[in-house]
Amino acid sequence: MADMTSFREAVTAWVAGGPGGDLARELASELAEQLPVRTAVLLEGPSDVNAVNALAASHGRDLAAEGVCVLAMGGAMSVGRFAQFFGPPGLGLRLTGLCDERERDYYVRGWERAGADQQDFFVCAADLEDELIRALGVDLVKELIRVEGDLRPLETFLRQPAQRNRTAQQQLRRFFGTKKGRKIHYGRVLVEALTPDRVPPPLSGLFAIL
Repeated sequence: MADMTSFREAVTAWVAGGPGGDLARELASELAEQLPVRTAVLLEGPSDVNAVNALAASHGRDLAAEGVCVLAMGGAMSVGRFAQFFGPPGLGLRLTGLCDERERDYYVRGWERAGADQQDFFVCAADLEDELIRALGVDLVKELIRVEGDLRPLETFLRQPAQRNRTAQQQLRRFFGTKKGRKIHYGRVLVEALTPDRVPPPLSGLFAIL
């Protein structure tokens, strides 16, 4: 039975290239028809996927069941190939996604080449973690870090000389990237702490069109 996980894996295998790429593309196309898929959400990495899925769950939504493929591309530089496959030149799905401000140009070019509506992707000021920290506030984020058992590592991190000239928000954002898996974990934790009036504009914009 076709499922969204198999579809994502086939698409990623095709984009990665190498032996079996054509077969992976063919498999992905077949799975898209079986599911069926209507929308592709192109995200830079797994922490973004975790955050989007957590927000969907908090709203009682099953995106995969709705035909929405939420996919981590492994970096914004791959967006052109993904947009070509999912968008009008390929499967003809609606494209949307989130990107960091510094990666905006990759998305603009990818959307242009795919003939997709550029109003359908949303830009975070620095990255999604930055948006979530701003939305929740530094004090609440530190409390969440304490609850998750990471207060001592945070305190050690904040004593580093490199952190002295950074704002509290910049320090927290940097902290989430200092250990493998931490950004992914806190992508969910931060989103689950949001109240409806605190959802950052890029995320609320994304969900408004899903």
